[in-house]
Amino acid sequence: MLSRQQKHIFLKVFSLFSIVRGYNILVVILAQYLASIYIFAPDLLPKNVLFDINLLMLVLASSATIASGYIINNFYDSEKDLINRPNKSMLDRLVSQNTKLSIYFTLNFLAVIFASYVSFRAVLFFALYIFAIWFYSHKLKKMPITGNLVSAILTVTPFFVIFIYYKNFDLVVFIHALFLFLLISMRELTKDLENIKGDLALNYRTVPVVYGEKISKYLLTGALIITCVTAMILVFYFEIGQMYYFFYASVILLFVFLLLLWKSNNKTHYLWLHNILKFIIVAGVFSIVLININLVLNRL
Repeated sequence: MLSRQQKHIFLKVFSLFSIVRGYNILVVILAQYLASIYIFAPDLLPKNVLFDINLLMLVLASSATIASGYIINNFYDSEKDLINRPNKSMLDRLVSQNTKLSIYFTLNFLAVIFASYVSFRAVLFFALYIFAIWFYSHKLKKMPITGNLVSAILTVTPFFVIFIYYKNFDLVVFIHALFLFLLISMRELTKDLENIKGDLALNYRTVPVVYGEKISKYLLTGALIITCVTAMILVFYFEIGQMYYFFYASVILLFVFLLLLWKSNNKTHYLWLHNILKFIIVAGVFSIVLININLVLNRL
């Protein structure tokens, strides 16, 4: 049996894992490696990608920066989360604000150290990335539309650094990036609908607060149509192997999302919509292997 002190330590560790969204970071790491093997550097042998020390350092720097970003976001949103996510907020409060800031600066320092192994340009890139995340959490997050777009850009930035590293400027890479960017933008706007109660209470000027739920739904509908068009462009005009199954399934799910969206009017409904988008994004990560499924089968 665990002692009371051991239970307290375990809860603090679990709380910290919740704050930095450890599960999200693991998905990003997996996505970075799969995208490197199947999209950014398809001409390289997988083992050359997996054992590339520079790539590892970039992935570690990205992970440290993302984790620090979640911490500073949690730091600024603590009051809002107490309204929107009371249970999670109580868990997160097991870690003090001072401890959060200490870990935040430590992670940013580690990110710079990891980046310095690759190049000075990588250090500059992550320094700017760290600043951009802080500026978004401190200022931009409360601005309608701008906050949503910046959040989506910051979310895809870890893939941008890998893209720059491999210098793969094929059009298919940009179309994949656009598809991901649109999905994340939709997720951010759906989160705003989900969290409208706390945003109203603390004067966050999000799209639903400033323009209303109906306008937010129109924006989501427009983004959904563009996302579906992007998916079909990938299916019909690019060589994506068996990944077309994922894009067809995504379009079907997005139409389900659209039907539910216009019937939704409370937090629970928007949470379901948010989870649909999260599922599509995570499924997309694992579906990357379908671009060249033979590569996988040959290793089984």
